[in-house]
This record gives sequence, C-alpha cells and structure tokens, in this order.
Amino acid sequence: MHIIKRTILVTGASSGIGRAIARRLLTQDHRVIGISRDCRRFSQAHPGFSCEELDLANLAEIPPAAKRLQDDFPELDAVVFAAGYGQFGSLEQFSYPQIERLMTVNFTAQAYLTRALLPRLKQKPHANLIYIGSEAALKGSRNGSIYCASKFALRGFTQALRDECGKSSVRVSLVNPGMVDTGFFDALSFGPGKQSGQALQAEDIADAVGYILQAGSHCVIDEINLNPPSKVIEFKK
Repeated sequence: MHIIKRTILVTGASSGIGRAIARRLLTQDHRVIGISRDCRRFSQAHPGFSCEELDLANLAEIPPAAKRLQDDFPELDAVVFAAGYGQFGSLEQFSYPQIERLMTVNFTAQAYLTRALLPRLKQKPHANLIYIGSEAALKGSRNGSIYCASKFALRGFTQALRDECGKSSVRVSLVNPGMVDTGFFDALSFGPGKQSGQALQAEDIADAVGYILQAGSHCVIDEINLNPPSKVIEFKK
C-alpha cells in the first residue's frame, strides 16, 4: 500500500492510545504534532515530531492555540482526537466540578478544537478528523453515567459533523475501542484482564487510525468498533 505523507495533529499524544498513534504515524514518515499538557513527557527527539503544550481543560486557550498551530504548520490536514480520561462512580459521588471537567476534556474541548480548525481544513484537497471514542458510547453502564454521557455526546457530534462535512474534503471518523491495556486504568478501581485476548492493545487502535487515513478520498469510514475476543474486567483489591 502506498502511504501518502500527511501532517497530523494528535491530542493526548504523551500517553496511552495517543502515544501509540503518534509513534505509528512517525514510523510511516508522517509529520506529527503532539498535544500534551507537559512536553517534558517526550524524552527522545524525533525529526518528524513536534510537541505543543495545551491543557484541554482550559477552553479559553483552545481557539488561539489552534490558530497558532495552523499558522506554524500550514500543511496540517488531519487531526486525531485521542485525549481523554476516565472517572467512574454513581452520579451522587461526583462533585459538580468533577462533572464539568470530565465533560469538558472528553467532549467540549474536542468540539472547540474542531470548530477552530475546521474552516482551514475545508480548504485542503483531503482532510481527516478522527475521534477516539469508546464502547461506552454504545451502551450506558452502571457507575458510568458521566463518562458514558461524554462519549455518547462525542458520538452524536461526529455523526452530525460527518453529515455537515459531506460536501467538503473533510472526512469524519470515529473509533470506539473496548477496554485497552494502558495507563487509563491506573487510577481506577478496575481494569481489563491480563491474559491474552482479554484486552486490546493501544497499537490496535493505531492500526485502525492508519486504516482510516489511507482510505480513498471517495469514501468515508464512519465508525469502527473494536473489542478483545474475550472481555474480562478485574477489580483491584
């Protein structure tokens, strides 16, 4: 397969799924701009990689940061939205600021950044917006009211945006992974099983992103759902 070299912005590039996606894109000789709250988390330099510090919880920072990115990298023609975090519990266990922050980082910031970047992306001959969702966007679950809400919102957003962009050069795609063996679960009371086939690997999601980016401009890959063959949840003691 012939790989077309792209300039790609990846949010959440310093850990987990975002880091795996950034690494995979670099091995394919794409130019990658990684967004992170702390660029010191990238310890090794790479000629094709640039880091931009941005805290997605601060919505006011997003529009000027997006303009700066497009001015500094005018060839930017794809964005992978991989930033996000999980917090679980019954609704009454959430404080009001916790609800606001989870919805902001997992959904509202994605909409802000898309809004800021979209006009210039539509001027490109071919552009991609790829969002990393979750199986939590497909079915609500106990103790996941706010997290599921953030992912349902993202899914509805991408479905509507895909239709809005249908007559432009911008292709909108969503990847919904099941449980992935990453640091996402470090601060949680549960995680995926550790046996083979009980959890996805971050590289599996990177594969899906690569597939979307190489699809022909005449089609759009709406949504990809990924799951391990055997779903196992283990609770920490």
